[in-house]
Amino acid sequence: MILFVSGRTDIVAFYSKWFLKRYQEGFVDVRNPFYPKQISRIYFEDVDAILFCTKNPIPILNHLKSIDKPILFHVTLTPYLKEIEPNVPPKGKIIEAIKQLSSIVGIENLYIRYDPIFLSEQYNISYHKKAFDHMCSLLNGFVKNIIISFIDDYQNVRKNNSILKIRNFKAEDYQEIGLSFCESAKKNGMTVQTCCEEHNLVEYGFIKGECLSHTLAYQLTGKKYSKWKARECGCVEMVDIGVYNSCNHFCKYCYANYDENLVKDNCKNHDVNSSSLIGHLQEDDIIKRRK
Repeated sequence: MILFVSGRTDIVAFYSKWFLKRYQEGFVDVRNPFYPKQISRIYFEDVDAILFCTKNPIPILNHLKSIDKPILFHVTLTPYLKEIEPNVPPKGKIIEAIKQLSSIVGIENLYIRYDPIFLSEQYNISYHKKAFDHMCSLLNGFVKNIIISFIDDYQNVRKNNSILKIRNFKAEDYQEIGLSFCESAKKNGMTVQTCCEEHNLVEYGFIKGECLSHTLAYQLTGKKYSKWKARECGCVEMVDIGVYNSCNHFCKYCYANYDENLVKDNCKNHDVNSSSLIGHLQEDDIIKRRK
């Protein structure tokens, strides 16, 4: 099993102490988001590798050596300001943390996500080209792989469009991004790819890949895994231990947060000593070991 920590919330940024405690105690309980009384109990002895996905790796940096599992990191680094990403730390601090992370997990096991890209009057093509090029130059020698994606029409995106002020992409926008991003990546010794995008930009030099390919998963673990049935991306199957509406970054484009009041309630209901991320197990919960 490969653990995904996490696409539903930023566990590394806000719940690292809880995760490390669960790792020490040997198991974690995950409530099914669609059938809340069903609990998957995951024992770390059944876990082959861990993919951490975060906007802020700082809280876990000094503890990674205590995790005796193969580790991958996806760090999302975007050029948006506080009105779009209210609680994301200053990007300079994240850049420095990424450099430290590269020396801990290895450059091959670290991916940067420039994700998602949206266009507006402020965040126009020129803005993204300059931001991406600057990011690549700062991370030269520390990062080899970059994944980008384009914004999707999520409920939260529509709700926050008065802030985002998104304009639609044109064919020439994809071309300009593709050519410019490839040039910036190449001159800094990096590759750039999309994952599960209609516009994969391979005609402009992007490589065709997945967030976690079957090849990379085999290199890490020596095992073969099924395709992730829940997604049409080609990635190997992973198990997400996060909870929707529990990320305190409050990014205005986020697909996993769509009710800020519920986010605040869930954050209050987090207990670092609980076996589940939010709240506690109840007597009528049905617990099954997941392998």
